[in-house]
Amino acid sequence: MKTLGIHHIAIICSNYERSKRFYVDILGFAIIQETFRSTRNSYKLDLRVNEHTQIELFSFPHPPQRFSNPEACGLRHLAFAVENIEETVDYLKSHNIETENIRIDEITGKKFTFFQDPDKLPLEIYEV
Repeated sequence: MKTLGIHHIAIICSNYERSKRFYVDILGFAIIQETFRSTRNSYKLDLRVNEHTQIELFSFPHPPQRFSNPEACGLRHLAFAVENIEETVDYLKSHNIETENIRIDEITGKKFTFFQDPDKLPLEIYEV
């Protein structure tokens, strides 16, 4: 099997409008297409992260909560590459988004930190 990269990441949110504002207005991802699926009472919002990667943001009535912290088995977190981590942290804080302290990856020597989306999904910013 040969993969060409990651096409998309799917996220289910508890409050569609709040999460849409977060991913579009704060994180700056462009809307590709927004679809309301009346049979499911659900939205699907396709967002462009970059030329190769998308986020699919789904809403469903009454989705279950995330069961545990990122150290649980399964998807741990989603990491975004940034050029300047200090500027990115300042930007997030200016939008009242708390971040952890900036750390240094002991293997690569690169700076990184974590924050959360409106549903407390763990997101990372990683300086490249």
